[in-house]
Amino acid sequence: MPEVIYVNTNKKTQFVDITEKIGKIVKESGIKEGLCLIYVPHTTAGITINENADPSVQEDILSILNQVVPWTANYKHFEGNSPAHIKASIIGSSVTVMVERGNLILGTWQGIFFCEFDGPRHRKVFVKCLTD
Repeated sequence: MPEVIYVNTNKKTQFVDITEKIGKIVKESGIKEGLCLIYVPHTTAGITINENADPSVQEDILSILNQVVPWTANYKHFEGNSPAHIKASIIGSSVTVMVERGNLILGTWQGIFFCEFDGPRHRKVFVKCLTD
């Protein structure tokens, strides 16, 4: 069974750094070498790996996504959250990270972010550690 991380968001769009929580799951799994699959089961949220040293990077990504996919347009979806669905499709719903010596293999400035596009909400992230 995959592990579950619960994420509560408090803004319409935001990035939440979940790197530490993922790392803890990897450590507790006992995996030494393999892969860590991180999956978001929501159609208006995503997951990405990007810089976690400077929060302005996340702000810039959200700003550009809002320019490319504005909140108001001639969308047909009756719930009114088509922009969130589009942004989630652009970002994607899963990432895979290598695990070596029991640690996530990420670049110096990289972090794993849950991406909210239709908040505030209570969300889930599934994490599965895979080995030979």
